[in-house]
Amino acid sequence: MTDSKDHTKLDHIEMTVRELLTEMKDTSEIIVDLAYAALLYNSEEMAEKVDELEEEMNDLKYAIRFKVLMSSRTKRDAQQLSGLLQVASAADRISDAAAKIVDLLELPLERRPFVSAMLYESDEKIRATRLRPESSMVGYTIGKLGVEACTGCRIIALKNRHGWIYDPDDNVKIRAGDDIIVRGTQDGFKLLEEYAAGSRPWEFPEISEDEEDTTPQEEAASINEDEEEGDT
Repeated sequence: MTDSKDHTKLDHIEMTVRELLTEMKDTSEIIVDLAYAALLYNSEEMAEKVDELEEEMNDLKYAIRFKVLMSSRTKRDAQQLSGLLQVASAADRISDAAAKIVDLLELPLERRPFVSAMLYESDEKIRATRLRPESSMVGYTIGKLGVEACTGCRIIALKNRHGWIYDPDDNVKIRAGDDIIVRGTQDGFKLLEEYAAGSRPWEFPEISEDEEDTTPQEEAASINEDEEEGDT
């Protein structure tokens, strides 16, 4: 009988090598962002998520090694596939380093003043903002808004009435009162803050004719339906 962890490994093994590498790249990015956010906001909850993602990265590393070993039949195959293992190992080292970053939470705040200075020096910073009811972002999904494309800020975590969502998908809806943690430049965040406060109307990215056009009223109605279902 297999446990949930074994099932996770089996699910990863079913993925292609390209999918595994993409997943490892994305996971390594979000794990670093969350590690810094955990320090910045002194969040044990985010630190726990970093640990979970590190375990997932280990499963991904196992899966890609399995794939490479199963695919390697000759010396030439081994030479060609060794590069994939190097890429996977690099992503794994990044996640290991992020896990060590959150260990700094064990130090009292007065013993880690360098953290704020370190984050201040980076080009892309971790910041948080709250969505006001008058914001034109409210009622739309992250994908519909195209937040990263429009502001250069990537949402790495979102807190709504149900709790935290880490590395939220494009289908996650933005609601009034939601707190979002993003990584981006100062100019991009300033723009996002104006959108979130409602002082600037959201400028939607251009969409193709094939994409379904949903009105704000339809989006808002959908949110109300979700909230009514959650209350029942």
